[in-house]
Amino acid sequence: MNSLSSQIQREISRDGPISFARFMELALYTPELGYYEQQREIGRRGDFFTSVSVGPLFGQLLGFQFAQWLDRDISGDRFQIVEAGAHQGTLAADVLSWLQHWRPDLLARLEYWLVEPSPTHRAWQQQTLREWLPSVKWASDVAEVDSDKSSRIIFCNEFLDAMPVHRLAWNAAGKKWEECRVACEKGAFVWQRAAVPPELAVALPVIGAELASVLPEGYVIEYSPSAVLWWKKAAATLVHGKLLTIDYGMTDREQFRPERNGGTLRTFSRHHSHSNIIDTPGQCDLTAHVNFSAIETAGRSAGLITEGLMEQGKFLTQILAQTEAAPGAFEGWTPARNRQFQTLTHPDHLGRAFRVLVQSR
Repeated sequence: MNSLSSQIQREISRDGPISFARFMELALYTPELGYYEQQREIGRRGDFFTSVSVGPLFGQLLGFQFAQWLDRDISGDRFQIVEAGAHQGTLAADVLSWLQHWRPDLLARLEYWLVEPSPTHRAWQQQTLREWLPSVKWASDVAEVDSDKSSRIIFCNEFLDAMPVHRLAWNAAGKKWEECRVACEKGAFVWQRAAVPPELAVALPVIGAELASVLPEGYVIEYSPSAVLWWKKAAATLVHGKLLTIDYGMTDREQFRPERNGGTLRTFSRHHSHSNIIDTPGQCDLTAHVNFSAIETAGRSAGLITEGLMEQGKFLTQILAQTEAAPGAFEGWTPARNRQFQTLTHPDHLGRAFRVLVQSR
C-alpha cells in the first residue's frame, strides 16, 4: 500500500466513510503524493492525450481567436488573459508565442495570469514561461486576480473535468438518490451507500415520475459543486469580456442514457480506462464529464450571456474560417499542421469528444 492510500485510510478510520469528492481531492491534489502533483508526461508516452499535446496549433488558434475578441469586443488600454489549470504552462506558451510573433501590439498591453494554487505546478509553469515572466503573473484563486476593472478573457482547458465530484446511485425501490461513499474494509477501499446530505440533495436533477419508474437500480451520476462554484466565482470577476471552457462533458438532457448507467467517472493509465477507480489513489488520473447545463446556468445566474455551446471541431473550424478571411494574419499550412488540425477537429479524434462553452459580459 502506498503512503497516500495509508493517509486516506487513516482519515476514514478517524472520520468514517468519506465522499468520493473528498477521495478524489486527496487522490489528485495531495502535495507530493497526488496524481497531478507528480511530474508526468502528457501525450503518446503518457497516461492520456490532450489537445495541447497534439502540438502548438491548438494554442495558436486560440491566440488568434483571443486577438479577434480583444480587437472587436473588448475595449481599453490594458487587457488580461486569465488561464486556470495550466498544468506545466505549455498552452500558455503557445498562446504567448503566437501573440509575440503576430500581434506584438496586443502583447505589449497584455497581462497573462495563471490561476494556480499548487506551488509544484507554479514552479513548472515558471520554468516553461521564463521568457515571458515580466508579462505573466500568478494567483492562487481566480478571485485574487488583480482586475482593476480590466477587460479580460478567462479560460480553461480540461480543467473542470478534474474537479472533485460526488458519486450518486439510484435506489430504485425507494425512488431516491444515495451517495456512494468510500469506506475501508480489511485494508481495501470499498463503496458504501449513504443518505445524500441536504446541501447536496438540493442540487441534484429532479427525476420525474416517468423516469423514476424506469431508471434501473444502481444507475450512477456525478455532480461537482466545486466546478459550479468555480464558474460562478470566475463569472463574478468578469466586468467585461469572455469566459470559456473546453472540456468533455454533456448536458442535462444527455445525462440519462442506457450506456451511461455506470456514470462517467473514469481512471486512466497509459491511455486505457480502468475499473479500479478507488484502488490506487495517486497512481492514475481520475476524471468525470462536465455537466455543461449546470455550468451554463451558473454563468447565467451571474449575469453572463451564453454565446455558444458547441463541439471543439466546430469551434476550431470557425476560427480557421476567420484566419482564411484575413490573409497574412496566420501561419501557413504545412502537412504537419494539417495533421494537427485533423486530430483536433475530426469526430473520431478530439473534435466531437470535447465541447466549448463561451459566455460573455
